[in-house]
Amino acid sequence: MKLYGYWRSSASYRLRIALGLKGLEYETALVHLLEGGGQQHADSFRAMNPMSQVPVLEVTELGKTVRLAQSIAIMEYLEETYPRPALLPADPVLRARARQLTELVNSGIQPLQNLFVLNQAKERGVDAKAWTQLFIRRGLAAYAAIAEPIASTYSVGDQPTFADCALIPQLYAARRFEVDVETEFPLLARIDAACAKHPAFEAAHPDRQPDAPQPEPSETRS
Repeated sequence: MKLYGYWRSSASYRLRIALGLKGLEYETALVHLLEGGGQQHADSFRAMNPMSQVPVLEVTELGKTVRLAQSIAIMEYLEETYPRPALLPADPVLRARARQLTELVNSGIQPLQNLFVLNQAKERGVDAKAWTQLFIRRGLAAYAAIAEPIASTYSVGDQPTFADCALIPQLYAARRFEVDVETEFPLLARIDAACAKHPAFEAAHPDRQPDAPQPEPSETRS
């Protein structure tokens, strides 16, 4: 497997988590979303994903190479192809809840904060920070309300699911945009703290990726 992604991309981050939870090894292919106007707009990348978005997962089986785009579709592929450990609950209602929470982030929050949308907002004189905070707070409040009766260690019970794969990158982004997760969303902060202890979530963190900016020498001194 080869994962085309960017260290700070929420969609790439959620897929790194899912791959880690499944225990799947993969090669990383770096796609810089800013350099040279964005490598995702190159013809070679657009041939893999006409939407010019990361992630793209390349899978080669029996000599045939398939490239899949859209993180949730890829996660569904992984769930069907590598069913253990399961990232969706067995109970049909909880299974639907996990998908509901995942889509709440995937369609209700993240697209409204992505680079293309924010650049378009700025060009039209919109306060991009206020715009982003509005949709993050609105979405996370809904997530917390839905998760409250079914959450335990994780968003849906005691095993990580698709929902956590989507939530944790969104909380990372929320803090980037100066939303006080710990104060405003204590349940989500608790889930985040539990996930941070899991090796798959830890390894997927943006700061641990090979294309993450390295701190200046002065920043590493004690």
